[in-house]
Amino acid sequence: MAEKVLITGNEAAAEAAIRAGCRFYYGYPITPQNELPGHMAVRMHEVGGTFIQAESELAAISMVFGSAAAGARAMTSSSSPGISLKQEGISYMAGAELPAVIVNVQRAGPGLGDISPAQSDYFQATKGGGHGDYHCIVLAPHTVQEFADLMYDAFDLADIYRTPVIVLADGLLGQMMEPVEFCDPAKRSLPPKPWALTGAKGRQRNIVKSFYPVKGELEEFNKRLQEKYALIRRKEPRAQEVDVKGNVFRASAGRHAGLCAKNTAEIILVAYGTSARICREAMCTAKAQGLKLGLIRPITLWPFPTEIIRRAAGKASAILVVEMSAGQMVEDVRLTVEGRCRVEFFGRTGGGVPTSAEILEAVRALRKPRKPRKKVTV
Repeated sequence: MAEKVLITGNEAAAEAAIRAGCRFYYGYPITPQNELPGHMAVRMHEVGGTFIQAESELAAISMVFGSAAAGARAMTSSSSPGISLKQEGISYMAGAELPAVIVNVQRAGPGLGDISPAQSDYFQATKGGGHGDYHCIVLAPHTVQEFADLMYDAFDLADIYRTPVIVLADGLLGQMMEPVEFCDPAKRSLPPKPWALTGAKGRQRNIVKSFYPVKGELEEFNKRLQEKYALIRRKEPRAQEVDVKGNVFRASAGRHAGLCAKNTAEIILVAYGTSARICREAMCTAKAQGLKLGLIRPITLWPFPTEIIRRAAGKASAILVVEMSAGQMVEDVRLTVEGRCRVEFFGRTGGGVPTSAEILEAVRALRKPRKPRKKVTV
């Protein structure tokens, strides 16, 4: 059995990335993710890798582009405004179909904001962020252990689908310390990289590009890109369901999800990351008070676990979405539910962190019958 170590989320993500085979890290310092490049600065030298503190976020993502184009496992990390500066490079990587991992340890915004934790980069991560018709796979850990575990998955998914993968954490998760067990990841069957720029001795040269100047070429490329995204939507959605149907705690993935216990939850909380942890605490209090609450925690924010939430919505009286934002993921939940049940939102912004008591207060308000709307006479 592997030994557990007490470590911050930022350091756990860095160490897991190295164990996943990352040998090129490029970044620029910004709080609250600085422990990640700090760990990389020490460990990359020890494993024969390359660490560069770039002159800017723009330079860092461009360096990742170069290493990824050569077939290497490369990554960068930053926090909200720094990720904004990387968006052009991320779009270029999506357009060139280059695998890489980008970690965002979110802070409060907009603008420079402050260093408090937030979840207000959901739209940026899941809706493209940069220009053009593209998506990144987005993974959302909720514990330090999962932060480490998802780093292995991030690099594998990036290679399987030749796409950038974003690991979306927040300042709390990056800074907190929890025991972590680093295990050898399960070996996946990963595709070869015949497209990589490794020299052209004895073969036709490769070209990595995102520029298609001939009329019709770009549309054909985009069609193929959308087919790849459709495949990811079918195969990769992940979520965890807790007490959605009775006392059940089970991770689920896409169409393979299924629970068979009785006692369907009256109200379902939907939350990810740190917000999901607080929801778990609220559920413990609610259970003692006789309230039937369930939780669906999206692990992939893109592709969104649509079928898992839609199936649960058909049997619940209401859904409460909890975020550390003004309301972003809630839009995807409403689109998913399609009116099957009532969907409400509770959030805190600007670095505010919801408490379990506040969540329970929102749940109680949700259980009250709606006041009838006044008739408007024209």
